[in-house]
Amino acid sequence: MARVIAIAAPILIIVGLGIGGTVALSALKPVPEKAEEARTGLNVFAEKVRRGDLKIAVEAQGEVRPRREIVVAPQIFGRIAYVSPDFIDGGFIKQGQLLVRVEAADYELAVVSARSGVASAEQGLAREMAEAELARQDIEDLGLTDVSPLARREPQLAQAQAALNAAKAKLKDAELALERTAVYAPFSGRVRERNVDIGQVVATGQSLGGIFANDVVEVSLPLDDDEMGRLGLPLAFAASAQKPGPKVDFSAIVGGVKRHWTGEVVRTAAAVNSQTRQINVIAELKDPYGAGADDGAPMAPGLFVNAVIEGDTIPDVLIAPRASLRGDDRIYVGNPDKGTLSIKTVDLIYSDTEGAYIRSGVDEGDFAITSPIQAAFDGMSITVMERQPDGTIKIFEPTDITSDETKTEETAMRMTATDGASE
Repeated sequence: MARVIAIAAPILIIVGLGIGGTVALSALKPVPEKAEEARTGLNVFAEKVRRGDLKIAVEAQGEVRPRREIVVAPQIFGRIAYVSPDFIDGGFIKQGQLLVRVEAADYELAVVSARSGVASAEQGLAREMAEAELARQDIEDLGLTDVSPLARREPQLAQAQAALNAAKAKLKDAELALERTAVYAPFSGRVRERNVDIGQVVATGQSLGGIFANDVVEVSLPLDDDEMGRLGLPLAFAASAQKPGPKVDFSAIVGGVKRHWTGEVVRTAAAVNSQTRQINVIAELKDPYGAGADDGAPMAPGLFVNAVIEGDTIPDVLIAPRASLRGDDRIYVGNPDKGTLSIKTVDLIYSDTEGAYIRSGVDEGDFAITSPIQAAFDGMSITVMERQPDGTIKIFEPTDITSDETKTEETAMRMTATDGASE
């Protein structure tokens, strides 16, 4: 028996020490902290809706062309005897300036010949008038009453008068042809091209060159129906002193520098283009080579320009980022406190690269979501992020959800304490 006790005692001691150590270690082990569950909401960027004025503007493009441009051509034929030194490609000309002169010798001789014909016809008319007077006296002396017009020499007198009129008309025609040997500029402007030189024989109507007026240039700007409505322009618009057209800012790169010119809309085209379904709006710039130039740079014909047509200003509208607009009339709005998304239908006025302009549907200060979201729905869990002016990103933690979680934990603790007290 003593031997059994001697063997079992050490074993019992070892087992007791093991159990006691296990209990002691379990008691000393720290309680693991409960990790907070990560939110599963989608991170989205958003910008605040603000208020401002909407300056309506429509962009278009077109080619500059002169309002008046003609082909210079003679009304007679002959050899060129003189060409103005200003009548050259790119030359400046003034109204009434002599551009080209045709040899006038033949036409001067025609004038001399016509004057001779007039003198001869005047002499013939004077002779007939004298003979008619003698015939009248003879008739009176004879006491004749029933005398034919031929006896009174009335037909002969009328013939002589007609011959004089014809001679005068021929003289006028010869003088007119002589005047037409000189070709003058009908307006001030510039020479686009010259096709003639001294010694060249030209025919009636042959092109001597092309000139255009430099007082006004115009640009034809194609607009669609929506753009016309945005500007408030009717299809049959013509500017007047009582109703001037919208201002237009023209711009183009000239000599490596971006230039600007200010014109205005003066009228619309007479019909809609059957192929593009657009209507051309005609804008003008006055004195493009003078007061209308940009620091000496003219808006020359042939230049391709961008145009911004200024419309009316609509005050106090809501402005959201363009990227926040979904379709034609919806915007996703984020609630940073609740961490949820709302889909709102808005009354859209107009949108461009600068933003979406809205009458109603959202409020100033709302966070309009700009990030792309697939399968969005009301109440969707999100985390709103806003990019700050310095480039940093501000993340809005949903305070309402954090508060709810805290309340839930406190309730659970109270329930545990109550259960312990009841036991």
